[in-house]
Amino acid sequence: MDTSFANPKTTASDIPNTTASNILEVRNIEVIYNEAVMGVHDISLNVGRGEIVALLGANGAGKSTTLKAISGMLLTERGRVRNGDILLNGKSIVGAQPHRLTMKKIVHVLEGRRIFPHLTVEENLRVGTFVNKPSRAEINAGLEEVYDWFPRLKQKRGTQAGLTSGGEQQMLAIGRALLTKPDLMLLDEPSMGLAPILCVEIFSIISALNRERGVAFLVAEQLIQFALKHSHRAYVIAVGTVVASGPSDEVVERDDLHELYLQGSSRRQRLEERE
Repeated sequence: MDTSFANPKTTASDIPNTTASNILEVRNIEVIYNEAVMGVHDISLNVGRGEIVALLGANGAGKSTTLKAISGMLLTERGRVRNGDILLNGKSIVGAQPHRLTMKKIVHVLEGRRIFPHLTVEENLRVGTFVNKPSRAEINAGLEEVYDWFPRLKQKRGTQAGLTSGGEQQMLAIGRALLTKPDLMLLDEPSMGLAPILCVEIFSIISALNRERGVAFLVAEQLIQFALKHSHRAYVIAVGTVVASGPSDEVVERDDLHELYLQGSSRRQRLEERE
């Protein structure tokens, strides 16, 4: 793959219309599961149009729960937003069905990729075209655009998706999401299970899609350096709440970043030891 478009560090000046309006605003949300288990509490963040925002935190900090609250996927896990609000283009979307949110141009690439392993690569991609009911010509044009972004997928278009590599499956999940024509993409742990060289490739593509297509991203990630290198701003969460935020080039310079990052797992471990 040609990685000449890789963006080593996106700057605030590259963000189109970020100060004009936010595509997404999360306001002090509290999430519970099964009406008893607290998922996150008091999470607030925003994503500007055409902006890449990193959501950092250790495993179990609440990153996935936050993304699922935004995309409506909490409904599939007996979870709900009990307090607070989530605004997409200024309108509340709390409680909205995931497929209706996809029609509003927000798409969620879940942790673990969630492809259909027995379908071919191209059949998986075509799933992403159903939302907007495009013509056959529009579907073919969309597929070719995805293949331009991910040449590996074109080479494997007739291969069963379950037989492709982890990196190719992550590209497939992102490519399928692109075919919904999103303005905002939620990515949950895109680096999970990938070798460093593939992580570089994936994040380079994210930067290029943002720069060339104007797609906004909210990326939940454990790999601090990758996420901060390819984002405009970042939020660090621990134990279900935001503990730090700011421009990525400032967050990466914080002396206490490592301690903040590990704060949630340390506290959780102490609680488990008491039990």
